[in-house]
Amino acid sequence: MGGVLCAQCSALGVQQGEVLRTEGGAVELEVQPRRCSTRTGVDASSGSRREAQQLRGAFLLLYIVLMVLVGVPLFFLELAAGQHIRQGSIGVWRHISPKLVGIGYSSCVVCFFVALYYNVIIGWSIFYLLNSFQSPLPWEKCPREGNNTVAECAASSATSYFWYRKALDVTDSISETGQFNLVITGCLAIAWVIVCLAMYKGIKSTGKVMYFSSVFPYVVLLCFLVRGLMLDGASEGIMYMLYPKLEIWGNVQVWRQAATQVFFALGLGFGSVIAYSSYNPRSNNCHRDAITVSSVNFFTSVLASLVVFAVLGFRAKTFAKECIIRNLKLVSEAGITSLLINVTEPNSVSLETYAHWYEFQGKGLYITDTNITSCNLDDEMKKGVQGTGLAFIVFTEAMTLFPASPFWSALFFLMLLNLGLSTMFGTMAGILTPLTDTFKTLRKRKLCFTACSCAVGFLIGLLFTQRCGNYFVVMFDDYSATLPLIIVVVFQTVSIAWVYGADRFLEDIRQMLGRPVWGVYKYLWKYVCLSAMLGLLCASLLRMCFSRPKYTAWNREKAVEEELEYPDWALAVLSSLIVIAVLPVPLGYAYSVLQQRTGQSALDTEAGYAPCSTTDTDPTPNSTPMAEENFGLLACGEGAEQGEESTRV
Repeated sequence: MGGVLCAQCSALGVQQGEVLRTEGGAVELEVQPRRCSTRTGVDASSGSRREAQQLRGAFLLLYIVLMVLVGVPLFFLELAAGQHIRQGSIGVWRHISPKLVGIGYSSCVVCFFVALYYNVIIGWSIFYLLNSFQSPLPWEKCPREGNNTVAECAASSATSYFWYRKALDVTDSISETGQFNLVITGCLAIAWVIVCLAMYKGIKSTGKVMYFSSVFPYVVLLCFLVRGLMLDGASEGIMYMLYPKLEIWGNVQVWRQAATQVFFALGLGFGSVIAYSSYNPRSNNCHRDAITVSSVNFFTSVLASLVVFAVLGFRAKTFAKECIIRNLKLVSEAGITSLLINVTEPNSVSLETYAHWYEFQGKGLYITDTNITSCNLDDEMKKGVQGTGLAFIVFTEAMTLFPASPFWSALFFLMLLNLGLSTMFGTMAGILTPLTDTFKTLRKRKLCFTACSCAVGFLIGLLFTQRCGNYFVVMFDDYSATLPLIIVVVFQTVSIAWVYGADRFLEDIRQMLGRPVWGVYKYLWKYVCLSAMLGLLCASLLRMCFSRPKYTAWNREKAVEEELEYPDWALAVLSSLIVIAVLPVPLGYAYSVLQQRTGQSALDTEAGYAPCSTTDTDPTPNSTPMAEENFGLLACGEGAEQGEESTRV
């Protein structure tokens, strides 16, 4: 069959491409913000946040639990459905039942929302990459106005100033629009051109790009890991990561963040997994693929976390030592005697010695207009590791302390660019594949449709290149993807496990693979996955209802981040994003019912649909919509094809 992903591609290549795409996602979620969060988790009170304490051992343990109980079963479900029915997300759910077609359209809408703001993050990476080819790096030191340092930079830091003022030129709130940022707009245009060129030739060319874009980050990560482990403070950073802090399990946002990371790492609910797996050989062992990809995702997350915390540990220890030197210099200049610490050689004072002195003497000292601080390593670890700050503030700040910092900076942002593009390829596949599979007209005009889709994405993306655009990126990341994705996955699980029947689906998989798979999937799909998703959804909605959503803004005058409540119009926008993303599900159901009442249901039956089962008591059905004998019989209509075009070969 045709479609935007090129029907003549090698099925094995597509399979490997999907594996590479999902493995690359694990790297991305650790080092690149998804906003986001993200790439990377949602906090309804302050946007996408990835606090250091939530990346520690307790979070990784929670991530493992959700990956095993929710991620692997749902990933296997999507792989098996796409591989067996050999259609995009719209065709898969229409094949099971016309009433479920809205699930596929909802996946397309979510992918579209994510593509809109995610390419902006790629544009930011392009901007930083282009600025990395100079020495010293432009964010290494504060600029000067005459004989004085720029006040905003002096009150914050060189990297924060470069990010908020030079890169974004951000306003003080989402209500202050301001003009377009022409430089970021140009970078966004470059990003969309790259995506368009990679996508219009289809999955064969995209898969080749993915080999580089997904393998290259591993090379960079290993380079950063080796370099990071050689830095002073790396061991402290890694110990900080591994230290379990189980009390965070009581925070619903941590559960939501872990679930979001699983969703984005595996691509659940986007439709891209279904799109790619639809090109696999029918006998491909998709169960093995699900286990392999999920395992590699986890170990990649651990590897990326080691890199992140090795660098953060180096940064934190460097700043803690600078804090000690600064404080001891103040004590020495104040002329205080009878000190229990050597103030004449502050460079030789260790963190442990200073901490002991501060506890017993330092915090009791009084110096006019000055506070002697604790210079605590844990406090430094927690600073500046939220949302976009991780990549564009914290990592850039750490790399200024590296020898040959321009080289490491260019390498880092080239890696982010590759990771972002691999995610965009999968996201665009989740849009283009199901639509071209459904509408014959679009399939015949693949190049035009791909180019127009990218052009529309760029034009709408101009919203994010305004001076207040960063706040809209936060809004879209928090409310256009995470909650709708959970809802989409809930509908997918209900459709397979309860409407179609878990036993029937497992029997279809047995016929497809020639061997049975674990029967525990029946209970995971029907009870565990569904309960986890519904609980997470209810908790998130309740939090939204009882706690007014906030976002983090940059106050130019104070040169600090501050939390602001979304204005009423912004609340209406973010609510609309959620509603628009899930609206196709009830609309698709209503349209199908209307078609039945007007006599169209008979055509669907003739086209190969079988009534959906509401039970799964028949372990060996004679005929099902996904059984081999009905494989090529899809619904007649605008989106269906007959004969050769009804299956992928």
